[in-house]
Amino acid sequence: MSSKYCHESRATLIIRVFPTDLNNHRTLFGGKILADMDMTASITASRHARTKCVTASIDHVDFLHPVTEQDCISYESFIVLTGRSSMVIFVKAIAENLLTGDRRVAATSFLTFVGMKDDKTVPVPSIILETEEERELAEIAKARIEKSKKQQTD
Repeated sequence: MSSKYCHESRATLIIRVFPTDLNNHRTLFGGKILADMDMTASITASRHARTKCVTASIDHVDFLHPVTEQDCISYESFIVLTGRSSMVIFVKAIAENLLTGDRRVAATSFLTFVGMKDDKTVPVPSIILETEEERELAEIAKARIEKSKKQQTD
């Protein structure tokens, strides 16, 4: 199977925050952030594999800063690691105050997707990392996988 560059499957989604998106603390509901992260990552997975892809896992979401009604939020996703049929996708959510222009990383997560055809896993292309950020995130993803495997055997 061939390899693909990371930028070929990168995806971005930008959404304005509305009052109906807020929780009782007047900040963006965490479930909305999770759903949008999954949606953005699914586009990256499908672009990379060019086949049906399903979410296999969402690894520890870090909510770093609250998102308010004055913000828009952009999600950026890209593949940092591939297996035979799996793809680890890093997603970061960046909040921007539309009145001041201040930007901050609101949340990050690693999601794993699997390529599927006829209800069976299929091979996906390997990834060619291009930037230092992508290489660093690949190392973090590998460490998280090893830690998870170790916890499962303990």
